[in-house]
Amino acid sequence: MSDSKVSHLPDPEYINDDYVGAGKLKGKRVLISGGDSGIGRAAALHMAREGAKVAIIYHSAEDKAAETKQAIEAEGVAVLVIQGNTGDSADCDRAVEKVVSSWGGIDILVNNAGFQKAYHNLEEVSDEDWTAHFDVNMAGMFYLSRAALRHMQSGSAIVNTGSINGYVGNKALLPYSSTKGAISAFTRSLAKQYMDKGIRVNEVAPGPVATDIQSVFEDFDEDMLKNMAAPIGRVGQPRELGPAYVFLASQDGAFITGQTLHVNGGMMVGA
Repeated sequence: MSDSKVSHLPDPEYINDDYVGAGKLKGKRVLISGGDSGIGRAAALHMAREGAKVAIIYHSAEDKAAETKQAIEAEGVAVLVIQGNTGDSADCDRAVEKVVSSWGGIDILVNNAGFQKAYHNLEEVSDEDWTAHFDVNMAGMFYLSRAALRHMQSGSAIVNTGSINGYVGNKALLPYSSTKGAISAFTRSLAKQYMDKGIRVNEVAPGPVATDIQSVFEDFDEDMLKNMAAPIGRVGQPRELGPAYVFLASQDGAFITGQTLHVNGGMMVGA
């Protein structure tokens, strides 16, 4: 969802004014892909309020990236804004190197950049669209994780943004759901690989949230937007996701790896 209201969805809220940081990420160096808006912006602001230095990668929305930069700066921490395409290996390498050269290392990676498009059936999906979903949602996660892990030490953490659709499927979002299923397997496998190095890898699985990405349904099916709600009875807000990323990245989640935190209004259990 954009900052201009999409029909039938509330305007996005990124952080509560009464969210009080406790220094849980003080001095940590964070890189967030897709950090300019939506869940990525919420994660960035919550981590900044917890004392982290925050770098965000954005693709093309300069205005949103600028808004996020200003909001992070208002939290009194250092910020980097990096333009790049997470579907490009070289761009991902450059983003990580920018963080490392600026701050001396990287402690937390949030793989959040995402792309979705709705289809009535599989026959509508072009080769290009199928590839685009995996380039942004899956390949970008691989590229950024590979680049970041070269610099991560024991105590570091990776938090991936999955989706409830990777677990229950979505008939209108088959390519997107397929990538999210892959992300879950990637998360668990990477957690096993790096467990003995003290690096934790986890996943947050959102449900319907008031973000830019939901605007794809406007042209596809207005009724889908109108009826979009989790079993809890509403869509979520980005601000309700941010604390989950803090939890998994901080010492509060030190005994958790290879897991999925479902923040999706009861969609895993139904109404």
